[in-house]
Amino acid sequence: MKIGVITSGGDAPGMNAAIRAIVRYAIPKGLRVVGIERGYSGLLEGQIVPLDLRSVGRIINLGGTVLKTSRCPEFKTPEGVQKGGEILKSNDIDGLIVIGGEGSFKGAVELNRVSGVPVVGVPATIDNDVAETDETIGFDTAVNTAVSAIDRIRDTALSYERVFVVEVMGRDRGFLALEVGLTAGAGVILVPEIEFDLDGVCERLMTYHERGKATSIIVAAEGIGDTSAVVRCIEEKTSFEVRFTKLGYIQRGGSPTARSRRLASVFGVHAVELLLSGAGRSMVGIQGTTIVHRDLEEVTKKRKTLDEKLYELAMELAM
Repeated sequence: MKIGVITSGGDAPGMNAAIRAIVRYAIPKGLRVVGIERGYSGLLEGQIVPLDLRSVGRIINLGGTVLKTSRCPEFKTPEGVQKGGEILKSNDIDGLIVIGGEGSFKGAVELNRVSGVPVVGVPATIDNDVAETDETIGFDTAVNTAVSAIDRIRDTALSYERVFVVEVMGRDRGFLALEVGLTAGAGVILVPEIEFDLDGVCERLMTYHERGKATSIIVAAEGIGDTSAVVRCIEEKTSFEVRFTKLGYIQRGGSPTARSRRLASVFGVHAVELLLSGAGRSMVGIQGTTIVHRDLEEVTKKRKTLDEKLYELAMELAM
């Protein structure tokens, strides 16, 4: 049996750990493993390389992905998907493991539909927005990176008695912003899923000030819109000095945390087991402490919901 591994979409810390686990679990069981470089773009260009036990040595601690990744508009067309399926079959690939997020999985479902090649999704995205899994590879690392940055920003905020608005990633969803805001002790958390008004934000900051809190940290997901408008509004409606920091791609990079590595290793092994068992179209996930698998197409049809009770708790603790 010959299986392919591909990393697609945005990179996430821990992707390399997943690649390593897949290769080192599959080869002793008699499987051949190939890597598809540069995501679906590389698939359409036939960029397929053999992977062996040594080729995945010393990568467990590396961020990014050694297979590289890319966005591929062509693969979103029926012609592109058809071409991808033909390339899988012409290279005698009997199963494909797709390490990525929601968009990558939608592509995998279509690839399975046109080619019949079994596909298994391994959720890896710092956004943590994939349904049917509590956590995705890279999420814990991104949270820790952002929290570490905010801890440093707070030192300056306290020294100058300023309000800082810190933008984190989350184009459509607020999972990262909520987790970062809660664990960094933010005074305000702004996410796309929960409506807010800027007057209310200003009132909250004024209340904090009246209680003797001279500075506050606001964590905002990029998906709320123009974050700089929040800064301008606070400056206009209050007497506070406000600074804006956009963490950007710093959240995607860096060595994965132990948790991200562990999750990636377990997910990778389970993905191989699913292919060996004859699963045609699945996704690995974790619910509580249990590793689960779900139908990949059903996963792509669901929208993961933000834990609003956790959001309320974070706001209660922000005194």
